[in-house]
Amino acid sequence: MTRRNDLDWLRVIAFALLVIYHVGMYYVSWDWHVKSAAASIAPEPFMLLTSPWRMSLLFLISGVATAYMLQSRPQGLLRRRSRQLLWPLLFGMLLIVPPQAYYQVVEQLPGGYDASYWSFYGKYLTGYHGFCDADGCLRLPTWNHLWFLPYLWCYTLLAWLLWRLLPDGALQRLRAACGRALQGWGALWVPVVILALARLLLVTRFEQSHALVDDWYNHAQYGAVFLIGFLAAFSTGFWQSLQRLRWAALLLAAITYALLIHSWYFAGYNDDNPPPMWLRLGLRVAWAVDQWTAIAALLGFAYRWRDADSRLLRYLTLAVFPLYILHQTVIVVLAHQLKPLHLPAGWEAALLTAATFTLCLAAYELIKRSALLRPLFGLRPRPDAPRTDQVAGATACSDR
Repeated sequence: MTRRNDLDWLRVIAFALLVIYHVGMYYVSWDWHVKSAAASIAPEPFMLLTSPWRMSLLFLISGVATAYMLQSRPQGLLRRRSRQLLWPLLFGMLLIVPPQAYYQVVEQLPGGYDASYWSFYGKYLTGYHGFCDADGCLRLPTWNHLWFLPYLWCYTLLAWLLWRLLPDGALQRLRAACGRALQGWGALWVPVVILALARLLLVTRFEQSHALVDDWYNHAQYGAVFLIGFLAAFSTGFWQSLQRLRWAALLLAAITYALLIHSWYFAGYNDDNPPPMWLRLGLRVAWAVDQWTAIAALLGFAYRWRDADSRLLRYLTLAVFPLYILHQTVIVVLAHQLKPLHLPAGWEAALLTAATFTLCLAAYELIKRSALLRPLFGLRPRPDAPRTDQVAGATACSDR
């Protein structure tokens, strides 16, 4: 079996966009852990360029990789995935995420918070819920940006249960049926219908909390694309259809993105002047179309590079998961420390982005050399381990 290098590249690109997106969160009007004094709505249309599809793409790629891992090394899959996902999650919640919550309290707690980090950390470890404002209380401890890991573990468990509990041949028949449904234009409209129904039925009923147990809209969209990747991983017709329809998908993504931006930022609608119900429903469908067609276009354009390996790609495929674990804490800490300098927002954003990538990649160079740190950041304990169970390309974390 050979690697799907196209999916490796897309995974690297998606996580790089995640870093840029989280830098952007410091400068927009949306709620976040720390906020710039220059925050405004101006960057928000650019943030929405990737919002509908970036995380969905990562879940789809992880579904493909899970299918390949179950084919190549099914025994012990849950043990390996638990090591890859849950150890970094626990380590991250214990040591990586707390500075984010600390600076959030320092900047946003009514009346301020001037106690030391270590005083805060003691409260963090004991599950203190007394940091409150008008919107509610901060729940501690928290996984913040690491929510991706428990979600992926649960979806991997679902895939494993399908493989384990379905009668002999049932999974193969299910994959064959999925492959038939996702050929030709079905590769575009079938996922769009699934995602549109999820948004129409659930998005207003369930706030996107990233808390796992009550996050049913997110489960509907992310679980769906994970299963599409898992079931269509070996369907040549699906991938070839995406390649043939890549320009059509790109055009649909551009049109629906333009509709969303015009309606939200140029039509004069706001909380005091909401759009009519028919338009709100139409925008939910437009979001789903943009969400899937952007993914379809990326997969279609990248498919021709599925065999194109490189030394840079191998390096970045390993580095991207430690970077994911570290990046948001680096951004929050740097952003808070840079505030006294009163830098122009553009220069500050560029500095934040460059410094985050530089520091995280430098940290990766240390992590990969440490037998203790490697498993805590989702890497194989042995640096010389063979490339066996990532044949599909990109899982959510590296298994090497």
